[in-house]
Amino acid sequence: MVSRRVVTPDGLRDAAVLVEGGRIVGLAERSAVPPGCAVLDATDRVVMAGLVDAHVHVNEPGRTEWEGFETATRAAAAGGVTTLVDMPLNSVPATTSVSALEAKLEAARGRLSVDCGFWGGLVPGNASELDRLVDAGVAGFKAFLVPSGVDEFPHVGERDLRAALPVLARRGVPLLVHAELAVPVPSEASDPRRYSTYLASRPPSWENEAIRLLARLCRETGGRIHIVHLSSSQALPILAEARAAGLPVTVETCPHYLFFAAEDVPEGRTEFKCSPPIRERANRERLWAGLAEGTIDMVVSDHSPCNPELKGLAGGDFLQAWGGIASLQFRLPVVWTEARRRGFGLPDLARWLCRRPAELAGLGGRKGGLVPGHDADLVIWDPEASMVVEPAAVRHRHALTPYRGQRLQGVVETTLLRGAVVYDRGDFPSALRGEALLRGHARHH
Repeated sequence: MVSRRVVTPDGLRDAAVLVEGGRIVGLAERSAVPPGCAVLDATDRVVMAGLVDAHVHVNEPGRTEWEGFETATRAAAAGGVTTLVDMPLNSVPATTSVSALEAKLEAARGRLSVDCGFWGGLVPGNASELDRLVDAGVAGFKAFLVPSGVDEFPHVGERDLRAALPVLARRGVPLLVHAELAVPVPSEASDPRRYSTYLASRPPSWENEAIRLLARLCRETGGRIHIVHLSSSQALPILAEARAAGLPVTVETCPHYLFFAAEDVPEGRTEFKCSPPIRERANRERLWAGLAEGTIDMVVSDHSPCNPELKGLAGGDFLQAWGGIASLQFRLPVVWTEARRRGFGLPDLARWLCRRPAELAGLGGRKGGLVPGHDADLVIWDPEASMVVEPAAVRHRHALTPYRGQRLQGVVETTLLRGAVVYDRGDFPSALRGEALLRGHARHH
């Protein structure tokens, strides 16, 4: 693979990526490609490591009508994502036991277009399963501090966290936390079709207080904590202080918090609802500053779709609609559209979308960078081209997304998994090549 714009760990290069046996064996000057090698010339297209999305709700088994391994991994491939990590909810059963993990692996068998890892779930009463789940191969654990929205995945309290964090510290895996602590909010008789009504119901203080608690527990236990889908920029100083103190805390945000603004959400458009909510423009810009400063480590999708009925489109009630945004396929162009306007470059994108999510999931030794020894997972894309998000192009199970009609900069052309083309300009030419990635080994599907 040769290109004038190869995104390497050392920056942008005119280079060749040498691939053998599904792995990267080296980076070389174009003139140094060994004779007799098959050459894929990407000319001036960007060649980057395949994206890693560490926050995806596939929902299978149990809620396959919301999404599923087949549709999710095809959408991933179309978006340049070569590895995703599945959240332990909203599948039934939730991945809170080894038997539930086995059910999920069976559901994934023969349906993966890209590689897929798995998070386990921390819920009240499953402390005895944590070691067994790590042994079975989960990458770490996810917990909620507020109700998750599904009965089979209840939220935990401080006592549960104190019991779990020493176990996870001993096993060297992170705890991913939905960081909101519900405190009473003055109720007002406001129109539920107005986005401002929903926004007021989940204020930034919910996130700020949760993150203060988690920083304290991290300091006391030494357990590694990852804050998922940061929405409140007010929490950035708390996180920066924790990092400055050397605490093992990492942070993600999501494309929708970096692209949309609360002021622009139309009345009744519940496809914009997520938890925590999309906040105001000024908050959005402070999140971008958090990325620039390095307080925010990565950008992941939090792809959390459902069927259109649960979004309540007919009624447009923000308080009743399911909270989740479908974006797995569009993370690259959404982030690039906004990043380039603010002066960020392609190496920044590779760090946020590839390397850091791979490291979070324990895959930094084989995913997330154009590094000798890594899997030959590559995406070829045109950063100057643009596209309009139309339903016919959406590969998710449902075309419902707040990005519909948006013009985005950056078009994925070809995606390779371990050197094999799995997506090429709208087609999926290869057989299903994805593997279930279990901590310590890979299971072929």
